[in-house]
Amino acid sequence: MTKLIQNVQLVTTEGELTVGEIFIEDGKIAAIGENLGKQADEVIDGKGYVASPGFVDVHVHLREPGFEHKETIATGSASAAKGGFTTICAMPNTKPVPDSVENLDMINGLIEKSAVIRVLPYGSLTVAQSGDARTDLKALKEHGAVAFSDDGVGVQEASTMFEQMKDAAAINMAVVAHCEDNSLIYDGVMHDGKRNKELGLPGIPSICESVQIARDVLLAEAAGAHYHVCHVSTKESVRVVRDAKAAGINVTAEVCPHHLILEEMDIPSDDANWKMNPPLRANDDWKALHEGLLDGTIDCIATDHAPHTKEEKCCGMVGAPFGIVGFETAFPLLYTQFVKTGKWTLRQLIDWMTVKPSKLFNLPYGTLEVGAAADLVLIDIENEKVVDAEGFVSKGKNTPFNGWKATGWPALTIYNGNIVWEDAQ
Repeated sequence: MTKLIQNVQLVTTEGELTVGEIFIEDGKIAAIGENLGKQADEVIDGKGYVASPGFVDVHVHLREPGFEHKETIATGSASAAKGGFTTICAMPNTKPVPDSVENLDMINGLIEKSAVIRVLPYGSLTVAQSGDARTDLKALKEHGAVAFSDDGVGVQEASTMFEQMKDAAAINMAVVAHCEDNSLIYDGVMHDGKRNKELGLPGIPSICESVQIARDVLLAEAAGAHYHVCHVSTKESVRVVRDAKAAGINVTAEVCPHHLILEEMDIPSDDANWKMNPPLRANDDWKALHEGLLDGTIDCIATDHAPHTKEEKCCGMVGAPFGIVGFETAFPLLYTQFVKTGKWTLRQLIDWMTVKPSKLFNLPYGTLEVGAAADLVLIDIENEKVVDAEGFVSKGKNTPFNGWKATGWPALTIYNGNIVWEDAQ
């Protein structure tokens, strides 16, 4: 099956837009250029659209197995496809946890059966994500783990993290960390700053995150490991990662769209749709995240897509689970807030969502070039719509962005040469 995308705008390495064609054959990009003169089984008119590599998200939660009332692999991967994502890495906080070959094989079977895009599962660092007994990283790698993480909880014992870092380094795999010192959480539900005091809610101090990153970068240096920091949120964390990179330590980091767009004073009320972990921080932290992304301290953008039910998120923050959904709004919100306003270029945004996350874990995706997998998204950069949570494909409707206007919506997503989502309009 061949496809020819005509009249589509391509982003050059210099960030300029040129009009061209993309020819797809056998699930691969076979040619890119002007007036290719190719005959195809299917011709797609890309006029008015910008072509990008399919987005790559190294931090998502699909909830299946164990929490299918929140999301399934089918609904989560379809939601990702609608958002322009063609490769996503699924965190291991499922039930059962992918802490053994048997559990990981079972999850891979579910993915093969239900996913509409490429889903790469993490293996857990510890058994049942308990932070205690260590998993067999080599065996998990051999059965398809993309990297190793206990995301959702920080590994509290330094010795456990150190030993797993050494094992991961021996097989050239990344250790990916949700950084949180449990002794410094204090039952907080939002950032310990100004707004939590105005709302009378318990706060989570910034140091809860940064002290564990500081510990881990030194452990990674000693172990010779690639250490990747999830959802950086504080200025201290950015400083620690920047200093570690300057010291030659193999550390990388990601930031989420919500932490780039929002800060603590944007929280309107005690509304659990604004509750995420890490929480929205202070304005100084917000500025540091932008500086870190622009200077390369932070390597890429990841959504931390975390669906929950309406019932779980219907009341106040205390007692509600942490997390918001992100697949279907990530690109348009970032494009509207930062590219349209001239703060970033379109090339920068695409790179942070495609080639850069792929490079972190040596994935052969995120590029729009001859020979690459035909994973791409056509984006209508002129289309302005209102975010409508009720229209999400995801089971999760938990977002603080409901009702926001945004421009730059994915119109068509192709995975392995097949259309997996198309805007009905």
